[in-house]
Amino acid sequence: MWIADHWKDYQVLDTSNGEKLERWGQYILVRPDPQVIWNTPHTHGGWKNKNGHYHRSAKGGGEWEFISLPQEWSIRYELNGASLGGAAEPAIPLTFHLKPFHFKHTGLFPEQAVNWEWIYAQIKNAKRPSQNPARILNLFAYTGGATLAAAAAGAHVTHVDASKGMVGWAKENAAASHLENAPIRWLVDDCVKFVEREIRRGSKYDGIIMDPPSYGRGPKGEVWKMEEGIWSLLELSAQLLSQHPLFFLLNSYTTGLQPAVLSYLINRTVAGRFGGHVISDEIGLPVEESGLSLPCGASGRWTPI
Repeated sequence: MWIADHWKDYQVLDTSNGEKLERWGQYILVRPDPQVIWNTPHTHGGWKNKNGHYHRSAKGGGEWEFISLPQEWSIRYELNGASLGGAAEPAIPLTFHLKPFHFKHTGLFPEQAVNWEWIYAQIKNAKRPSQNPARILNLFAYTGGATLAAAAAGAHVTHVDASKGMVGWAKENAAASHLENAPIRWLVDDCVKFVEREIRRGSKYDGIIMDPPSYGRGPKGEVWKMEEGIWSLLELSAQLLSQHPLFFLLNSYTTGLQPAVLSYLINRTVAGRFGGHVISDEIGLPVEESGLSLPCGASGRWTPI
């Protein structure tokens, strides 16, 4: 399992009975998590001193209970320059604005930090035939964690998401991280249609990041279902990779798409065109109370060597 264990402003404190107890900066939240099927004692003091609690409804959905939680606050994550080959570089601070909104979310998936580190290292360590900055495409880009990691490494990034609100939120995070002038192209678009247009334009990218939802809708109501759409999107996206691509990253939170499935998909599409190496694994977060790791999805990674 790839574990996002470099956080200072975020922590999973405990897990029990379908919920996880988390620290987001100075605030304690309780949120549902379907992976937590154990019912261990609530010994951590945070259960009684929470600032907000998202209650899942038996009919689906749910609602927030706000105890002492602001409408918005921020946390920081420091990209670890020590993960690079050679001499360690200073840590790169990224700042994320958080706010509780529908269906338990806060605007950030902390486990993705393990992928931010990997993206940053792939770009910084790259030995490229051209001195031009790497061109990176981030599809289903949400509030921009991967976009900021790529931009911090010096890449030109195209950030695509179907939600205008999410793209606006990502821009706020870029500004808070002092990356407002970084070469990032912000696009509100349906990811599949965008990829199809980029193929017709002859566009090429040195790296592609893809974090598709299990189910979603485009800006004009286009329906996306992961199991039905991912194969054709991977086939299309592979056509956008440059002659000497750096990486391809596919992330999944869809139940049933295990790491081995991601490996198979990427091997048959990206590696089928470029060769190289594919590795997939679960991603997760350390849990303070137990010393164990909470699984939070899966990622597949391709590199040319």
